Amino acid sequence: MATYAVGDLQGCLDPLKSLLDEVKFDTNTDQLWLAGDVVNRGPQSLEALRFVKSMGSNAIMVLGNHDLHLLAYASGYRKPGKLDTLASILTAPDCDELIEWLHEQPLMHFDAEKNVVMVHAGIPPIWSVKKALKRAREVEKFIRHERKSIKYLKKMYGNEPSKWDKTLEGTDRLRLITNYFTRMRFCSADGRLELDSKMGPENPPDGYAPWYTFPNPKLGDTKIIFGHWAALMGNTNNKQFIALDTGYVWGGSLTMMRLEDGATFQSHA
Repeated sequence: MATYAVGDLQGCLDPLKSLLDEVKFDTNTDQLWLAGDVVNRGPQSLEALRFVKSMGSNAIMVLGNHDLHLLAYASGYRKPGKLDTLASILTAPDCDELIEWLHEQPLMHFDAEKNVVMVHAGIPPIWSVKKALKRAREVEKFIRHERKSIKYLKKMYGNEPSKWDKTLEGTDRLRLITNYFTRMRFCSADGRLELDSKMGPENPPDGYAPWYTFPNPKLGDTKIIFGHWAALMGNTNNKQFIALDTGYVWGGSLTMMRLEDGATFQSHA
């Protein structure tokens, strides 16, 4: 029995299939974790979404910003961008089934036995695993509730508020939680987000740093698996924080790691 974690597919299914063949993935015993952004930018968004859904209990995914974008697009609250490759999903005969399934996926996965967390972008340095799970569940309740998801998806976009305050309410609270889990790269020690910069970790905005560089004793020795930041090229210089987005869709590679021994496997674009 093995557990494999893979970075952002972004609509690129073929390299994932190649990696699963390489490791001789066994659907009777093995499990695949996907760190979000299964869709968008690549040419196989529909096929990738169908494939992950078809894996059933063999696959666990967390929602990334592009997955949430698809939900907003499908609900009519966001227009497609020039680089979006989501139209094939909305015209597919199984569109409703796929979107309904996507609504049920979590923002955060925690395996207590393995002591490993998977999120798309990260966990702010002000939260413990317990707090992060609690915050994730708040947003998930809205995503999974038909009427509440309408309100959430309409107002999900935006960079404010940028700093956590437990007294935040309503859309502001949900938006900030979502941004922490799906868009964060740089922040301050007190959890203030800087969402405009998309450069590599060596070029942080003044007063900010990569979120994983701040000491966070609240996490203990829990490992954090994440994607989202292709510019990291899989390197955080810290074994506790495992970056798996290595930018296949941008000409890099798709990276998959076996949790049991840390072995990595790559399919190059």
